[in-house]
Amino acid sequence: MPVALVTGASRGIGAAIAETLAMQGFDVAVGYGSDADGAARTAAAVSALGRRAVALKADVSDDVEAAELVAAAETELGPLDAVILNAGITRDGLFVRMSVEDWRAVIDTNLTGAFYVSRAAVRGMLRRRSGSIVAVSSIVGLTGNAGQANYAAAKAGMIGMVKSLAKEVGGRGIRVNAVAPGYVTTDMTADLSDEQRDQILASTPLGRLGTPADVADAVAFLCSDAATFVTGSVIRVDGGLGI
Repeated sequence: MPVALVTGASRGIGAAIAETLAMQGFDVAVGYGSDADGAARTAAAVSALGRRAVALKADVSDDVEAAELVAAAETELGPLDAVILNAGITRDGLFVRMSVEDWRAVIDTNLTGAFYVSRAAVRGMLRRRSGSIVAVSSIVGLTGNAGQANYAAAKAGMIGMVKSLAKEVGGRGIRVNAVAPGYVTTDMTADLSDEQRDQILASTPLGRLGTPADVADAVAFLCSDAATFVTGSVIRVDGGLGI
């Protein structure tokens, strides 16, 4: 059976991706940074779908821990067929007031962490001449967003990394893609004011916020045999917000 590693899978989009991949027949390694209870719930949901699951803690911004995460996933479940780069944090603030610490924290986790995990995973995929890597970017990586220079830079960097890596490994049968969610109902958007929510909805042709399942379905497609001729692509899952 195919095996997937999903980072940042203790809640929200990551948890939905893990469950959706399980429904598609994947055994799932549930990567998490601090929320052990959430990761356990995700793993239990995967198990309830009849698939094997293991929860694995790692700080993906540390190259050693990221490599150990990949190794542990393969030891527990077998060679990775899919890797979903979803671990991410926010430290919002106006550019001129943003601290170096807040800049580095977001870049280190969201972008450098994606590099560390995919670098560790792609080596085995190269030997096996197969695999799918999907980065969960963001619409703000394409459009920018006031107060999120660090987050937008990290998410734009993920897209650049995806396109470059896709060119390097396509000849070995490995596909590398990204999804760019718009505003999705998760903990990250729970603090939006009514005014902010109304502005977003007014700018979204489909007239609603996304759900974690919306993003998970796009990721599952990219990991499936239905996407065997898709690489280096960015699928916007934003309700038309970025049009």
